[in-house]
Amino acid sequence: MFMNAPTELSVGHGAAMDRMYRFQRHIYDASRRYYLLGRDELLDRLKPPPGGAILEIGCGTGRNLAGAARRYPDARLFGIDISQEMLKTALKTAQQNKFLRRARFACADATFFDPLPSLGQSKFDRVYCSFTLSMIPDWQSALRHAASLLAPSGELHILDFGQSSGLPKGLRRMLFHWLDLYHVKPRPNLKSALQQIATESGLALQFEQLYRDYTWLAVIKAKSGSQ
Repeated sequence: MFMNAPTELSVGHGAAMDRMYRFQRHIYDASRRYYLLGRDELLDRLKPPPGGAILEIGCGTGRNLAGAARRYPDARLFGIDISQEMLKTALKTAQQNKFLRRARFACADATFFDPLPSLGQSKFDRVYCSFTLSMIPDWQSALRHAASLLAPSGELHILDFGQSSGLPKGLRRMLFHWLDLYHVKPRPNLKSALQQIATESGLALQFEQLYRDYTWLAVIKAKSGSQ
């Protein structure tokens, strides 16, 4: 496991995530399955090319990469996370699910890491963030960096909390308060940030509101007919 050269900010954020997940990582997947909605939809839509490289930004316990390994048995899998504690579980997940030989992990800050020395790969056919941007302080830098790692004809897939506009106001307030306790902050301007990146890159944005706006699922990819 590789550790990128840290900055003062990344060290602080990484330490905070390690404190949060030192014990939670053992029950994370069991406790999150009921409210991290849309993860399987994201994985189903990745559809990398044969032998393609898939990178997860903020891989956590490795749950999503295990799902990608089952769906795409010839894909090469990569994961980064700022929490060394979470990466301990990710490595165990990869070993238990028998995809460790085609996976590489690195402890890294999503806003600036260099994937070549840390992962042995500079560009990726699919990059995705699953409920990650709402926990990264400088999420817009992380988003732009993720887009910069795309190979030609690559795709960036984003899944995160929406604004829950379809929920009753009281329930919505309770939800946002509860998320805030875990340092989770849904990004109301996520769609506009994605659209700006897509426009600047000459790519197309597909954006969906799922589960009464509880989660947002987006893809940035080449425009139809341009591949």
